[in-house]
Amino acid sequence: MKVKKIPMRMCLGCGEMKPKRELIRVVKSSEGEISLDLTGKKNGRGAYICESIDCLRAARKARRFEKSFQCRIDDAVYESMESELVSDE
Repeated sequence: MKVKKIPMRMCLGCGEMKPKRELIRVVKSSEGEISLDLTGKKNGRGAYICESIDCLRAARKARRFEKSFQCRIDDAVYESMESELVSDE
């Protein structure tokens, strides 16, 4: 029997490779809207972070989302993602 391959993704905050299911997807839609994708099924370009606030803040400080999505991200977007992440835990 064939062993199923587990997809791995890198967290933009801490830089660790983890299974895709353990990470939260941040998505940029075709309209340019950036949001958390807790289901992992939204359309658009995706980037991944751990479920911790520290990783989100580290990715924000290093501007890794802006590099990944190739656009400027407003502070209000980061604050809404942070509040969603806190309410999810």
